[in-house]
Amino acid sequence: MVLKGTKKKIMGTYVQPGSVGAGPYLLETRGLTKVFGSLTACDHVDLKIRKGEIHALLGENGAGKSTLVKMLFGSLEPNEGEILWDGSPVRIPSPSAARKLGIGMVFQHFSLFDALTAAENIALSLDQDTPISTIAAKARDLSKSYGLPLDPGSLVGDLSVGERQRIEIIRCLLQTPELIILDEPTSVLTPQEADRLFETLERLRDEGKSILYISHRLEEVKRMCNSATVMRHGKVVDHCDPRQETAASLARMMVGTEVKSAERTPAMTGKSIELLGICGLSRKPAGPFSMPLKNIWLSVKSGEVLGIAGVAGNGQGEFFEAISGEVLQDDPDTVRVCGKPAGRLGISGRRLLGAAFVPEERLGHGAAPRMRLSENLLLSRHETDRKAFLGSLGMVAGAAISSATQRIIEAMDVRKSAPDPEAASLSGGNLQKFIIGRELDRQPSVMVVNQPTWGVDAGAAARIRQALIELARAGSAVLVISQDLDELFEISDAISVMHNGELSEPIAIADATFEKIGLLMGGAEPGHVDHHEEVA
Repeated sequence: MVLKGTKKKIMGTYVQPGSVGAGPYLLETRGLTKVFGSLTACDHVDLKIRKGEIHALLGENGAGKSTLVKMLFGSLEPNEGEILWDGSPVRIPSPSAARKLGIGMVFQHFSLFDALTAAENIALSLDQDTPISTIAAKARDLSKSYGLPLDPGSLVGDLSVGERQRIEIIRCLLQTPELIILDEPTSVLTPQEADRLFETLERLRDEGKSILYISHRLEEVKRMCNSATVMRHGKVVDHCDPRQETAASLARMMVGTEVKSAERTPAMTGKSIELLGICGLSRKPAGPFSMPLKNIWLSVKSGEVLGIAGVAGNGQGEFFEAISGEVLQDDPDTVRVCGKPAGRLGISGRRLLGAAFVPEERLGHGAAPRMRLSENLLLSRHETDRKAFLGSLGMVAGAAISSATQRIIEAMDVRKSAPDPEAASLSGGNLQKFIIGRELDRQPSVMVVNQPTWGVDAGAAARIRQALIELARAGSAVLVISQDLDELFEISDAISVMHNGELSEPIAIADATFEKIGLLMGGAEPGHVDHHEEVA
């Protein structure tokens, strides 16, 4: 970005001559543009954020939101356009410069070291050299002031995800920002923790702070935000007051067409059979920050979607590894797939029995970043589709793999910039659609998915959820591990809760409530939940 005229340097940024604080907006962008090769990720974006408002930034995956906030936070520099801070043009060459200017950011994926204390993690992000004891005292005072309980001396590896997010927020607030950027802030929180976060954000707003709020949870946007900017394909397509809109109308602005919610059709009639069985699964912690699994029993039948709720870090990752075959069991009957003992089989062995798996981490775990989509397809299905993809002589059948890749892309509406791009070049939501489509394409008898729509836009999420329901109704058993309660209530026939490595009995969806599930996620005993509801 080129700024004309004489510049003066203020707090690590470059400011045009003129009085700071003269403008009606705290932050404004004019024609902000970022180009990567042939892709225009942000195309002349205009954004205006007033002082003391919570402003939503909405859009599909790949709409340009991440690129835009990276330019605001100094992680990327624009090719064209300008950024105005308090009415004066500025250049933000680095995150350090953004923080000095008054911009803080809490990322969706936390950047914390498990082996360090909360105070030590906070210290790493501060530009000045401050004693740990001083940082700890300031963090403790700030946490009390904003109702975000935090022990600065606690080891991060021992903390829940909600507590870790408090560290990120306190770390941001200690830098005294005027603008706070929040990226999917409630994706890992229980309903009760989310409510506490909302109270904190409302207090910050009332104190005159501005917040840029990025979320795919549109009901939250309606509740919290004073205004919204909607992006599509790198361009701003709308501005609105979310409080005057419905979730459906907001989704329509984002996608450009009507977005239908997934429809949970009636369960199959007739006799159902167990297709996935977990019998007394226990597992010692693999490391100092792993969660042990404690005597888990589970049965998922044909035609059923069973949801697993829980705050991240309560054993869901270890549970997925045990089911998928990444970690083997001593007793083959601990895991049964389609009636066959699978506890001693690896991933390919369990796939050959009819199972399919979608891990939480899509890039690096679900797909090899530098490999093309067709290569990732071959990598995951070379055993189950050996005859079609490798042929009788073991030679790679390029045409068959290419055809299957294209079939998946079309079925899941995967949007890409090349015919067969590298996995890393896709937006997170589009890569997620491909990975899930890759498994659905096999029509597996058992489907196990961890966080199916994490960070995925409304249109893509609806497509994924509907596909999982339809797979179950066709006779498969579907197990969905998710921290999104809205999602679980939308697609599940029953919900179990994982807390501290233990799994509750399934609760039929007709008997489940957000309060009941949320309390179980927080560690309440089932009897206490019932009593609580009676008192309420």
